[in-house]
Amino acid sequence: MSNSNAIANGVAGAGAGIIAQILTYPLQTVNTRQQTERIAKSKPKPPTAAAGTLLQILHVLQTEGWGGLYSGLKPSLFGTAASQGIYYYFYQLFKNKAEAIAVVRKHKGRGDGTLGIFSWLVVAALAGSLNVLLTNPIWVLVTRMQTHTQAERKIMESKKEALLKEASENGLIGSTLQEKLDELESTKPHPYGTIHAAREVYTEAGIRGFWKGIIPTLIMVCNPSIQFMIYETSLKRLKEKRSVNKHGLKNVSALEVFLLGALAKLGATVTTYPLLVVKSRLQAKQEIGGNISLRYSGTVDAIIKMMKYEGLPGFYKGMSTKIVQSVFAASVLFMFKEEIVKAYIFLVHRIRKAKVMKFKALEMVKISSNLSLTLRDMK
Repeated sequence: MSNSNAIANGVAGAGAGIIAQILTYPLQTVNTRQQTERIAKSKPKPPTAAAGTLLQILHVLQTEGWGGLYSGLKPSLFGTAASQGIYYYFYQLFKNKAEAIAVVRKHKGRGDGTLGIFSWLVVAALAGSLNVLLTNPIWVLVTRMQTHTQAERKIMESKKEALLKEASENGLIGSTLQEKLDELESTKPHPYGTIHAAREVYTEAGIRGFWKGIIPTLIMVCNPSIQFMIYETSLKRLKEKRSVNKHGLKNVSALEVFLLGALAKLGATVTTYPLLVVKSRLQAKQEIGGNISLRYSGTVDAIIKMMKYEGLPGFYKGMSTKIVQSVFAASVLFMFKEEIVKAYIFLVHRIRKAKVMKFKALEMVKISSNLSLTLRDMK
């Protein structure tokens, strides 16, 4: 039965994750671009960086269309299904094991048979670590695709600066310079899909490139740990209150699950956001940084340079967008997950009931047949 629960939670997590991802993906794309926008404290911010989330979404729609907002959606959906499925499957397995250990400890006179906060954290951390190690390559590709336009823009700016510098040094003026600038402007960006992103990552760093940002991502395992600790604890307390309710209402409604999911994700996001920014910057194409001072060779280098050139605010870029996106996505995910699990359990129950009824019917036919034979022999 425990394996069945694990499978149900894995399938439900994957399905609910896909729904949440599609609904909130434009916010996720804009947020990733906000996180990876690297502007030194001494430089003025470009208009798009200073604009609010809604204005940035409208800007992307105007300049890139819907394709810009949903760039990387296909690998992202695959990653969401794989990530949520893997996470919930192992989370349920580890949770069942931890609960079994707690029951054994209770029989031995140690504990009350329930899981404490530390146990919840360990269960979530183990499931999260396995999930990160298995799915990190997918999210590297998604980040590359979401920030490809930024990288192309920075590369174009660098080419313009180099051309203007060359023009001033060699005395190029007037129509000659303008022709070269027009030629540069007319250059169309190359098609950029999942395969292109994968080739680019492999060319830059080989197989290791697909695990860029793995250190902050592994540390960020505490995010779902905090999230699920808050969620499970709140859900448990709510169910305990319902069990003693005079009306006997034990079921938790979809709206209540939605609100609990929002509360849990909010707490986890605020705590671990700086790590998310570092991870996104490591996974994005380093040309986004422009000059060498805003490009990173690893986690420690990124943290040092961010503190030096951007200060503490650099670690919280796009924070408001992320809160809206992640809280809404988590709430939708939890709500749909619980409903899918309920539907799965109901379906399994109906199938088992149908099998029992069929078995009883066959038994009745068999008894009736035997009785007919007995009566015939008596005659």
